[in-house]
Amino acid sequence: MNFTFYKINTQLMALKAITCLLLSIAGLSASGQNKAAGKIHVGIIYPLSTNGSHAALDTNNLSIHLLAGISASEQGASFAGISNIVRNGTKGFQFAAFSNHIGKQAEGGLFAGFLNTYAGGDAFAVAGFSNVATADVKGAQFAGFANVSKSVKGAQFAGFANIAKTVKGPQFAGFINLSKKDAALQFAGFMNKATDVKGSQLAGFINIAKKVKGAQIAGFINVADSSDYPIGIINIVKNGEKGIGISTDETLTTMLSFRSGGKVLYGIIGIGYNFKNTDEVYAFEAGLGAHFFQSPTFRLNAEIAGTGLESFKAGEYFKTSFRLMPAFKISPKLEIFGGPSVNYLNTNTFEGRSLNKSYINTWENKWGNNFQALYIGYGGGIQYLF
Repeated sequence: MNFTFYKINTQLMALKAITCLLLSIAGLSASGQNKAAGKIHVGIIYPLSTNGSHAALDTNNLSIHLLAGISASEQGASFAGISNIVRNGTKGFQFAAFSNHIGKQAEGGLFAGFLNTYAGGDAFAVAGFSNVATADVKGAQFAGFANVSKSVKGAQFAGFANIAKTVKGPQFAGFINLSKKDAALQFAGFMNKATDVKGSQLAGFINIAKKVKGAQIAGFINVADSSDYPIGIINIVKNGEKGIGISTDETLTTMLSFRSGGKVLYGIIGIGYNFKNTDEVYAFEAGLGAHFFQSPTFRLNAEIAGTGLESFKAGEYFKTSFRLMPAFKISPKLEIFGGPSVNYLNTNTFEGRSLNKSYINTWENKWGNNFQALYIGYGGGIQYLF
């Protein structure tokens, strides 16, 4: 037993000697006599270190541990094969193959293969899995899975989720961003949620907020109390506008559509029926629109929409349209609209190419089974606003 402890002690002394040699080359001292250097802590795992059983009470300027180290605070760098555990705060850079655990504020950088936990501070935190801060963070958090903090004045980047109370900076997440109060800019693969957004939200599926000063851009749904620039198929804006309308176009495709959005931008989704065809009669549409030159009785609606016809058998018909439609209110809740459109057609059915007779330009693939064309059309309808 005595031989084992003697062997460990010898290894510690050798490790410290190597460290001292490296520091002496840099003009520093491990003895603590050089005030710039401070205390150096070298070890394997508590209490097998140069600070021994008092390690948890010591402040160090440099710590190097084969497995894990513990200290009261760190004023410089610390390196550990598994974990760094600091009861109070840190200044400098902490590197651990698995995790860093800082009891109070961290200043500098935290780099861990799996996890960083700390009580906020002005720090740059990078973790393979997660960064968790129990207080305010000034700086950036990068995590392979999730970042969690009280408030952030900087940025959060996560492979899956960012969660904070307030964020004065951007949040980027592969799946979801959550800010309980304010947010500046949110990008997520699936969902963004905040109270007030002093910037924009961009999500693959849904954005949720109360007041948005910038744009809400979602693959499907935007929800807000106030948002003038929502870009999504469905936009549920409390102080915005929603409308249910019936319209038809030059192909006798008649649609029941839902338009929803803010004061300027809105989304379109609809289903319908084509009264000209025999087979491809079931219609659907989705698009985006904007209001211009608005007055109590008149406005100009510009829309980009895609319309498809289906027989649920072989064959496809798809039309992309740019529409300019003057709209007139015949009552506070009822609006009529209509105007010209520029259309791009792509179809591989006889019915599809026969819906229109006059084209600006047409072309086909070399097999002759795909027909494409540009043409001028028209459309109009009536909608109820609420």
